[in-house]
Amino acid sequence: MLEKIHQIAMRIRELREIAGLSIETLAKEFKIPAQRYESYESGKIDIPVSFLHKISNRFNVDMTTLLTGKNPRLHIYSLVRKGQGVSVERCKQYKYQSLGYNFIHKKAEPFIVTVDPQPEHEPIPIFSHPGQEFHYLLEGRLKVLIDEHEIILNEGDSLIFDANYKHGIKALDNKPAQFLAVIA
Repeated sequence: MLEKIHQIAMRIRELREIAGLSIETLAKEFKIPAQRYESYESGKIDIPVSFLHKISNRFNVDMTTLLTGKNPRLHIYSLVRKGQGVSVERCKQYKYQSLGYNFIHKKAEPFIVTVDPQPEHEPIPIFSHPGQEFHYLLEGRLKVLIDEHEIILNEGDSLIFDANYKHGIKALDNKPAQFLAVIA
């Protein structure tokens, strides 16, 4: 996992350097501390998918290119068989599997996300990014925080929300939860 993070970080740094931008400039643009931006770019810490989404939009680069170093090539359709999506290991609580990684010019990023249970006292990681998210819960139960709202999802429930608002998720009942996420 560490090597994957370093490779992604290297691609992010290369995009910034090609554009002739400073860490401080992009950190300010993304409204994060420069130190955190530098930590992402150096591969010192996990890089959230929300940040990768911002980078891919800012530099007009497909997220697949950031994740794999390869450009998506398929134009008409892309079939991903069960369990064959590209794994995106971002933080210890979440495991992402990209389901549309080889389709070019996507308007949304589909993932299967598995959320491992964490101790009750563990804080819920909070993110925000431009766009919208759709979640469809496949297994388990999930607590979703959006702005000041707390929503419990059960298997078969779906939720769409404005991802500009601070949001986070946590598996409930001390069991993993798995959901389809579409980030647009």
